[in-house]
Amino acid sequence: MADTTPTTVRPLPVGEVASWDYTADVVVAGYGIAGVCAAIEAARADASVLILERTGGWGGAAALAGGFIYLGGGTPLQQALGFDDTPENMAKFLLAALGPGADRGKIADYCDGSVEHYEWLVSCGVPFREAFWAEPGWEPPHDEGLMYTGGENAAPFNTIADPAPRGHVPQMADKRTGEKGGGYMLMKPLAETAEKLGVGVEYDMRIQRLVVDGDRVVGVIAKRYGQQVAIRADRGVVLATGSFAYQKQMIEGYAPRLIGRPAAAIEEHDGIGIRVAQALGAELAHMDATEVAFFGDPQMLARGILVNGRGQRYIAEDTYPGRIGQATLIQQDNQAYLVIGEAAYEQALTTETSTPFFRQPPTWAAESVAELEAEMGLPAGALTSTVQVYNTHAAEGSDPVLGKKAEWVTPIDGPVAGFDMRGFTAGFTLGGLRTDLDSRVLHVDGEPIAGLFAAGRCTSGICAGGYVSGASLGDGSFYGRRAGIAAAKS
Repeated sequence: MADTTPTTVRPLPVGEVASWDYTADVVVAGYGIAGVCAAIEAARADASVLILERTGGWGGAAALAGGFIYLGGGTPLQQALGFDDTPENMAKFLLAALGPGADRGKIADYCDGSVEHYEWLVSCGVPFREAFWAEPGWEPPHDEGLMYTGGENAAPFNTIADPAPRGHVPQMADKRTGEKGGGYMLMKPLAETAEKLGVGVEYDMRIQRLVVDGDRVVGVIAKRYGQQVAIRADRGVVLATGSFAYQKQMIEGYAPRLIGRPAAAIEEHDGIGIRVAQALGAELAHMDATEVAFFGDPQMLARGILVNGRGQRYIAEDTYPGRIGQATLIQQDNQAYLVIGEAAYEQALTTETSTPFFRQPPTWAAESVAELEAEMGLPAGALTSTVQVYNTHAAEGSDPVLGKKAEWVTPIDGPVAGFDMRGFTAGFTLGGLRTDLDSRVLHVDGEPIAGLFAAGRCTSGICAGGYVSGASLGDGSFYGRRAGIAAAKS
């Protein structure tokens, strides 16, 4: 037990630790997707491994997620379903979708290793059903294993790289979106694999600071039930503690657009892994980057038009909902309205969805666009001129303004409905510790901090601004593995 209860995130010199409560070769902070993959690989490298988890069970945000893992380059699942893809094609799309400032080296590395990573997940017992869900949606409503999850087949990306679906989702029956989805079936076999390998776990452990011997990290100070606990790491510490979506001061300082609107994260995502590493001089990257969900039904969005507070369209409505969310929150000051014709609306309601709770009655209904415009309180002529331009091209099945695919383009006439979607956004943070390809945490001088590794949403992964569903579980698991391997060798 260390001498005093820490009141700071600053590192504790090893000489001030009177005794160790636990010792392992590799200590992993966090039992989500990055942590469990780090633990598995470290154990397979003949290291003794101890996971410290602040809650009472495994899973983290990953177990509550829809479960998409963004993989491509020609995975067996893609090939079985008839989709051609290459690492180069995948990288071309990701560089366009995840910038500006995306890490070219990390994206190339991730794409080159994607097929092997898929095979590794399968070898750990993660199941994927050979079925493709081709409809717009947040996630497959059944147990299909593959879906478009990044706007690859929508403008502008379908002209930049050959479209290929890369959202791989573990097979699971009786899924409940936001409660027990494909993320649970990703975590469960991985947690079972870690257990079989003899990985130790201590729950209700909240890390508070790192222990250092000179410039090297040699342990962790945590708190459990109000008592301080000292854990020694003979080879390395892996931080896998999640994002800072629920740390008020960090959100206000780095990602103020998300003030009051965290989502797809858990309250334990308080940035502690970032802060304890910062205290050692760790460099941060892309701290302003955020994923932004848009709480609308993709089947309805694709069949209508989205307009801002000035009645103008601003994005192709058939694209990835996360891209719509970012454009709405960041570029349109959270102002959004959906306008859809009666026939298109009724057609959308006949389709299957994993998110039926997004299908609410319209805010306004009118016999004409002009009448709807007045009811919505938009400037006279604003919406009507937007619809007129849209309809002119829709009559020929095209959308040269924003590039929506022809299959979703039909004129808006007759009775119309309007949905008030202002403020229908929330998200989580994408920035964090800068790491290298071996998941070593980098000091502000560019050199690795000895004995310290990190993966998952406490790091800046492949996303630098844009997002694709599956990127968090994808790079968290991929670089979690790298962290475990590197820590075991450290």
